[in-house]
Amino acid sequence: MTLISTTPMLEKARADKHGIVAFNVHSFDSIYWVLEAAAEMKSPVILQTTVGTVRSLGAKNIVEVAKAASEHFSIPTGLHLDHCTDFQVIKEAIRAGYTSVMIDASMHPFEENVARTQEVMKLAKSLGVNVEAELGKVGGVEDDIVVAEEDAQKAIPAECRQFVELTGVPTLAPAIGTAHGIYKGKPNIDFDRIADIADLVDVPLVLHGGSAVPIEEVKRCVSFGMAKVNVSTELKNAYSKAIKVHFEQEPDSLDPRAYLQKAKEAAIEMAKSKIKMVGSENKVVPSFV
Repeated sequence: MTLISTTPMLEKARADKHGIVAFNVHSFDSIYWVLEAAAEMKSPVILQTTVGTVRSLGAKNIVEVAKAASEHFSIPTGLHLDHCTDFQVIKEAIRAGYTSVMIDASMHPFEENVARTQEVMKLAKSLGVNVEAELGKVGGVEDDIVVAEEDAQKAIPAECRQFVELTGVPTLAPAIGTAHGIYKGKPNIDFDRIADIADLVDVPLVLHGGSAVPIEEVKRCVSFGMAKVNVSTELKNAYSKAIKVHFEQEPDSLDPRAYLQKAKEAAIEMAKSKIKMVGSENKVVPSFV
């Protein structure tokens, strides 16, 4: 199975009231780890990369490895470029073979966000590439995009409907009280706002800042139409900590096969727990294979 557009995957997830996890991957190893977990769970999955990872590994290289891994594990797999503000990088990703891209113009006024999203839609729609856009401002740090807590703003439901109507964007990430990274306190998710937005727009919604949100709260978000749930920090922390523990316990064990095996095991367990959380296990159906 090759890489597929995330649009039908997410539309089906919203209709069936389950989620799809989008895991940020930062290395070629982690691509295989995530897909091995998804294969074990018989779950569709989305691999996603930040702009920084694209610059580090190369868009074409990421696509080739993701294709090879998806074919090896035969799992419905989307490849998404996350939080991109640069149209040229978006074009590069689409030309390389990404099946989904995010244009993040949420820091601009509403009209400019619409215009920038429309520009990406013109390029992506004819190629069957999914486009994700954001309204409001999700707090925290994502690559080189930093939104202070006091600057975070929640999406306005009526603007969400207007935005989708004006742009035709097939997936929308409204800011609803989550934040990127690990929370210092309890996340303050506005469930009433999610319900209002879901009532006004038919497209799948995206939950940014899914790391460390309590399981029951994520499930509630999914039940309202949050079909894509982003997980980054918890995954990379899990395998990084496993490597750290390896060297604390065996400082002279320098064989990469030893410490990367422990990283792999930690990553797979974390990924499986997140897949179970959104209810996408055993959702691989014949129409995807």
